[in-house]
Amino acid sequence: MMTPGKTKHMFLLLVLVIATLSSLGQGVRWSRDGNSYFKVESNEIVHYTLPANTKAILISKADLTPSGKTEGLPVEAFNFSDDMQKALIFTNTVKVWRLETRGDYWVLDVKTKTLRKLGAGRPESTLMFAKISPNGANAAYVSEQNIYVEDLASGAIRALTTNGNRKLINGTFDWVYEEELSCRDGFQWSPDSQSISYWQIDANKIRDYYMLNTTDSAYSKVIPVEYPTIGQSPSPARIAIISIATGSTQWLKIPGDPQQHYLPRLEWRSPTEIFVQQLNRKQNESRIFSCSPATGEAKLIYNEKDEAWIELFSFTGSTYAVDFRHPFVWLNNKKEFLWMSEKDGWSHLYRISSEGKETLITKGDYDVIDFLAVDERSNFVYFLASPTNATQMYLYKTKLDGKGKLELVTPPGLEGRHGYEISPTGNFAQHTFSNTYTKRVSEWIDLSTHKPLTEKEGIQSKLAQAQVDKKVEFFKIKTEEGIEMDGWMVKPKNFDPTKKYPVLFEVYTEPAGQTVTDRYGVGINRLFVGDMAGEGYIYMSVDGRGTPAPKGRLWRKSIYRKVGRLNIKDQALAAKEILRWPFVDPERIAVWGWSGGGSATLNLLFQYPDIYKTGIAVAAVANQLTYDNIYQERYMGLPQENLQDIIDGSPITYAKNLKGNLLYVHGTGDDNVHFNNAEMLVNELIKYNKQFQIMAYPNRTHGIYEGEGTSLHLATLYTDYLRKHCPPGGR
Repeated sequence: MMTPGKTKHMFLLLVLVIATLSSLGQGVRWSRDGNSYFKVESNEIVHYTLPANTKAILISKADLTPSGKTEGLPVEAFNFSDDMQKALIFTNTVKVWRLETRGDYWVLDVKTKTLRKLGAGRPESTLMFAKISPNGANAAYVSEQNIYVEDLASGAIRALTTNGNRKLINGTFDWVYEEELSCRDGFQWSPDSQSISYWQIDANKIRDYYMLNTTDSAYSKVIPVEYPTIGQSPSPARIAIISIATGSTQWLKIPGDPQQHYLPRLEWRSPTEIFVQQLNRKQNESRIFSCSPATGEAKLIYNEKDEAWIELFSFTGSTYAVDFRHPFVWLNNKKEFLWMSEKDGWSHLYRISSEGKETLITKGDYDVIDFLAVDERSNFVYFLASPTNATQMYLYKTKLDGKGKLELVTPPGLEGRHGYEISPTGNFAQHTFSNTYTKRVSEWIDLSTHKPLTEKEGIQSKLAQAQVDKKVEFFKIKTEEGIEMDGWMVKPKNFDPTKKYPVLFEVYTEPAGQTVTDRYGVGINRLFVGDMAGEGYIYMSVDGRGTPAPKGRLWRKSIYRKVGRLNIKDQALAAKEILRWPFVDPERIAVWGWSGGGSATLNLLFQYPDIYKTGIAVAAVANQLTYDNIYQERYMGLPQENLQDIIDGSPITYAKNLKGNLLYVHGTGDDNVHFNNAEMLVNELIKYNKQFQIMAYPNRTHGIYEGEGTSLHLATLYTDYLRKHCPPGGR
């Protein structure tokens, strides 16, 4: 989770950590000195001081109770001004696509306990991404596609933009920028508090997809969503600098046709310079520009190309984090910045000067999974990696100057996946750990020794009290093409190797997800009502090429222009080997997946009907030509150039081959994978007289959870269908 404010001294640790506790920011927020942290507990903001981890209430429920009210504000997220004198409270939130990024903001004076709501006169729950200026004088926020600035002393509000609407978006983003580029918060204060940089997205040239709400009234309601499908040009994006004092605007003069490029990242380097990252439409070329806020002039300082696509790495936290703001980690008093690239065949860290000179920091045949922190004082960079086991993850460090060796920081013996939130000074960290048989546990450690601050709170003491039940077995399978894949399985209880059991494969297979990881929860099918192992099922998953495993660039990007073919072939050939196992019943082979996993399920059922007898596909892309341009063009290219690849990767192309049992599940209110996928596929199956079962959940979104009883209904449907068409038990 990002630290509040900015560190004052560049020799201190610059830290930006993955948000593991909450995408809305209720995880740890470090103090600037790195010796304490803040978090929400029982709807109060508490302050913990290390190493003793002593607790004090900083902001109580009474402090958060507005005048005339009897209850404190429910805190969804919080932040502080740079001087720590004001707390910004986010509450009364409303979901925007994936996250609750719209709501109300209140400012609390930490000393006087004065509490005041921002945006007086604005409609309720319409403020987004409020931020206090570095000098503490003003707050800025987005409301209904326009940017406002509010004087915190007087309460005076001014609109910095006035032309915003659903199709001309200031300070935030359209659906596809948010979903595929993780862009939500679309403005930043300048370091001197004198101006604001912001994105403007022009979605006027993007066609709307019309969703229908047919359940909330007697007459249907049309819900338009600006949604560019594959083959449509991107929404033109541009970046402006607006003066707080005068309201004058300077647009950055970044070269290139806005309808053929994306602008996914920007950050102020100083009051007189902004860095902006630009991607071309195919997303196989990344350019970084140094821009002048005063003149708008843009100078290219760094360029990278890839034969497939450029991975959009982030140093700012979770893909679904609200406070996704700072893509550049500055080094050497901001003369350099940290960057990640796969240019040498592995995901590695580089330091790049303001003139574009680069130095490779991490070296070797391994991937940096995630950057965590740099410590310039000690000349170390900390990151997550797993050079020898792609299912696991550990903390490593190496010399920041690129002259060091790879050093394992996580103590040996705890095999699984580890996470860290490191303090700004690098003295302390919150360490979390889990594996398939260990629930997530955490401890506070001294980072220099990796020892717990107190033995009572240490992970080792917690594990000593836990019961170990190793149900999940990891394995490797090599296909007839020589591709070695990682897999896991959960065998039936009272397993008898002389009997044959049904197998249910869980699949995803696309670049957005890895299913075979050594973490708690793997091997648990939350859609199955009952005990799969107790009933006699083998539950299994394998990860083939194209999944984001730390196995090098070639592993991940071999799927380019082959989604729906290469990943499907890897799965099928792995299953072919597994069917040779003496305890596997080849007549009872089932597969299921959600979203991209639903697409894989359809493709496996249609392309390899002699292997897969039963499939349950949830919220699947049946026709790649219906999906959004950023995701689909990144991995599949442009239909104007290679249409056949996209057709060949789409399940609908092979629907006529269905032999087995298919349950297709989709929400009619899915704004991500639209319901027309289901209807197109249904028409194709009807055309060839293929019998199947479909469940349409009215007005449910991609997660299919809205509405009373929905989750249980879906799980029951799933379980009953599996039991009927792929009966459990050894034979």
